[in-house]
Amino acid sequence: MSENGIYDLIIVGGGPGGLTAGVYAMRAALKTVLIEKGLPGGQINLTESVENYPGFEEISGFDLSQKFLQHAKSYGLEMIQQEVAAVEPGLEFHSVRLGDGRHLHTHAVILATGGSPRKLQVPGESEYYGRGVSYCATCDGFFFRGKDVIVVGGGDTALEEALYLAKIAGRVYLAHRRDAFRASRILQQRVLAEGKIEILWNTVVTEVKANDKGVTAVALRDTRAGASMEIAVDGVFIFIGFSPNNQLVPAGIKMDHDGYVEADEKCETNIPGIFVIGDLRQKYAKQIVLAAADGCTAAMAAAICVEMKKAGGDCKP
Repeated sequence: MSENGIYDLIIVGGGPGGLTAGVYAMRAALKTVLIEKGLPGGQINLTESVENYPGFEEISGFDLSQKFLQHAKSYGLEMIQQEVAAVEPGLEFHSVRLGDGRHLHTHAVILATGGSPRKLQVPGESEYYGRGVSYCATCDGFFFRGKDVIVVGGGDTALEEALYLAKIAGRVYLAHRRDAFRASRILQQRVLAEGKIEILWNTVVTEVKANDKGVTAVALRDTRAGASMEIAVDGVFIFIGFSPNNQLVPAGIKMDHDGYVEADEKCETNIPGIFVIGDLRQKYAKQIVLAAADGCTAAMAAAICVEMKKAGGDCKP
C-alpha cells in the first residue's frame, strides 16, 4: 500500500483500458495500484491475431497484451492479483474491498471490468474461440476473405455484421432462431437485398465442428420441424448480445437499460471520483484502441480530481 495508507488511484481491471490508465497515472505521479484477478490483458489474450491496433500490422492478442503490461510495469505500477468483492463510495475516500478481506482506500477509482459477449453454450464454441469462432466481425472478418461463414443472431448487430462480412466473405449464412428479425427495418431491407447472404429462419446452431486447422462446419437444428443438418463454414460469428461486467458498479451510479454505465467526456460517473472505461461504459463501439483511449482520458481526469481533493475541493467543482 502507499506510504500513508491511501492511494491516489485504484484501477479495477487489467485489460487494455486499465493498463493504459496505469501508464498515464504513473506518468502523472499518482500513487496507483491496479487490481486484476486474471491474466493482465483481458480478453485479447484469447485473440489469435490483431490487425487493427495502430502501429502493429499484425500481432497476436497475447503479445499485444504483454506489451501493454510491460509498458505499465516500466513505470513501476503496483499490481495486485486478486478478485475485487466491492467498490464502496465515500465522501472523503472511496474503498475497494478485496476477496481476501482487505480494504484499500483511495481518492479515485477507475472501473475497467469490461464486458462479455453472450455465448451460445454449444459444444465447440469456447474450444475454437479465436480459431474460427468470433464475436467481432470488424476484428476478425479480414481472415475470412472469400470464405464461407455463418452469422448467428437477429438483432441490429447481427445484421450489421452480416452486411459487413458480405463485403469480404464468399457466402454469409445468417441463422436466426425465429421467423422474423428484431433488427431495424432498414437493416432488414439491406440484408434481404444482399445476394451473398442466405437467411436460415427458425434455425439454431447446436455444435461447432473443427479440425486442427480450425472451424470446418456447424450443426444446425430447425426449431419448428426439429430436423437437423450440417453446413460447411470456415467461420462462426456470434451476435446474440453483449453483457457489461457491471457487478462492481456501486449503487447510485447511472446506467442505461442495457446495464452500461453512463459517463461524461472525462469518463467520470455521476459519483465524483469514480470513472468507468472500456466496454463497461456506454459508447458507440467496442475496440481495443477505444478502451486504451478511455484509459488515457480517465487517468488524466483522475489526476486533476485527486489534486482538487487534496486541496480540499471536489472532483466536480
